[in-house]
Amino acid sequence: MGNWGFLLLFLIIVSLCNPAFSQHSAGAKQISLSNSDVALSNDVFALFNNPSGLAQMNWREVGIYYSPAPFGFTELANGFIAYNEPFSFGSVAIGAMTYGFDLYRETKFIAGFSYNYDEKFFGGVAVNIHNVSIKNYGSDLAFYINAGGLAWLTGELRVGFSIQNLNRATFGNEDDQIPMIFNSGFSYDVLSNFRVNAAAEKDIRYPFSFLFGIEYDIIKYLSLRTGFSTEPSEYSAGIGINYSIFSLDYALFNHNDLGLTHQAGIIISFGEERERSEKIREHLFGK
Repeated sequence: MGNWGFLLLFLIIVSLCNPAFSQHSAGAKQISLSNSDVALSNDVFALFNNPSGLAQMNWREVGIYYSPAPFGFTELANGFIAYNEPFSFGSVAIGAMTYGFDLYRETKFIAGFSYNYDEKFFGGVAVNIHNVSIKNYGSDLAFYINAGGLAWLTGELRVGFSIQNLNRATFGNEDDQIPMIFNSGFSYDVLSNFRVNAAAEKDIRYPFSFLFGIEYDIIKYLSLRTGFSTEPSEYSAGIGINYSIFSLDYALFNHNDLGLTHQAGIIISFGEERERSEKIREHLFGK
């Protein structure tokens, strides 16, 4: 793509509600639920979305996520990798992100810590080192903090919240180039194999967005997911294939202006104590 093509692409992105950061959501499972899972956060990509959820996992976990051509543009390709290590004092995780192409590139490194109290209350923080580079214009570096909390109120009901860019860091001298976002919601197990997630998200620059998603484990190894959000108006769907230590996830979502986009990810969980949502509930509440 030439310079004029890059300029056109950049103007398209800026015309949307959330500029370049609109594609910076990690995890195919999370995207298939329209990022309504702030109170679920039960895999390694919680590092990017709600770091408090990491301490729910008492096993090692590594995840890779990739979106090769959002809305048909390879220039918007983005990928994430994350690793979680549990300890007796909490969980420690590290991860990285890349976004863009040779004329415009963002990279991020992140480290997080999550602690649980009484096996029902969880808190976490994550420190981000975020670099943006524009060819012929230079680069800039920003440091910011994400934080979150999560609580199991009953064996079926969880509530959670997250704050991204707590210290309101930015690139250069222009305010709010890195969004500050508040997110809070709940996750409820209607049945042992059917979960409902809902959240309210507020970017300080834009109106509230309502996020909703459902997940149905149709059989032991297969999960179906769908969701929607209101600001911007998007619809999502996806599947998860869970076998042995592997979880393969695929998601797509539809933007009213730009159409469909696709993404996929894989999570590998290690250790004899690996548990998913229903076993976590049994561990915490004896049900």
